[in-house]
Amino acid sequence: MKPELSVVIPVYNEASSLAQLFARIYPALDALGMPYEIIFVNDGSRDASAAILAEQFRLRPDVTRVVLFNGNYGQHMAILAGFEATRGEITVTLDADLQNPPEEIVNLIAKIREGYDYVGSIRRKRQDAAWRGIASKAMNRLRERITHIKMTDQGNMLRAYGRNVIDLVNQCQEINTFVPALAYTFSRNPTEIVVEHEERSAGESKYSLYSLIRLNFDLVTGFSLMPLQFFSLLGIGLSFASAALFVLLMLRRFVMGAEVEGVFTLFAITFFLMGVILFGIGLLGEYIGRVYLQVRARPRYVIQAVLQKSDGDQLSETKLQAFDASRPS
Repeated sequence: MKPELSVVIPVYNEASSLAQLFARIYPALDALGMPYEIIFVNDGSRDASAAILAEQFRLRPDVTRVVLFNGNYGQHMAILAGFEATRGEITVTLDADLQNPPEEIVNLIAKIREGYDYVGSIRRKRQDAAWRGIASKAMNRLRERITHIKMTDQGNMLRAYGRNVIDLVNQCQEINTFVPALAYTFSRNPTEIVVEHEERSAGESKYSLYSLIRLNFDLVTGFSLMPLQFFSLLGIGLSFASAALFVLLMLRRFVMGAEVEGVFTLFAITFFLMGVILFGIGLLGEYIGRVYLQVRARPRYVIQAVLQKSDGDQLSETKLQAFDASRPS
């Protein structure tokens, strides 16, 4: 029977938490009383995650599918690979660390059935370090102002998508993208709900402070030209300010004569302008780098194997070499 619900779960070095995930998600989905499938995408885990997923596939082949990457391509590439494999009318993404309870999936499905095609989630009480919450709120405000994408809690991966949104996302061939933001741009009727948030059942977060900054930088440059436009306006403003300062210094020289008291002030202004220039060059390089990655047209990820139940009710392992994610699977 074709599944009505598809749950996509990226997995990276989560061997210590997978048993608890299995113990909770299968009963939660069985209780829904609707046909479903769970698609685990192993993102090149270096621990025993792949073997544990393969064993779970043998235990529940009727509703379990496993996509195995040949390396680590990142969480969002794993989600895109899962989207390519989905068959349900409703798709839910969920992290494997159990910080988002699988029991909350029923609430997202209920919201989708109200007519929404994109349902984000807001963590009721985040069980993260204080700095992560502060950094996340600051990044959210900056991102919303620049991209006009409204996501109250962009770091929460528990989200639901309608089939129309999934199909449009699958048509995109972007090398770097932020999946929830990309889906939001295609949504006709998005909304958000509040969900519970728990501490990690095991293991540790895969996102460092640098990774979070890098992710938000990708998000901003991937969905808006405003940073470039801002620097264009800033350059014009600094040009006028520099010209005004030059005229002022010339007038002071003619009126008061030669003086050296302002040398260090000029040094400070010069260093400030050099910092602005270097940051602008780095920002421009970010956009150029995205173009460079895109024009090479390399596969976004490579799938080593897919574990799934074939039409003849036989367990199959489909080996794919150099799978191009831009093609339908």
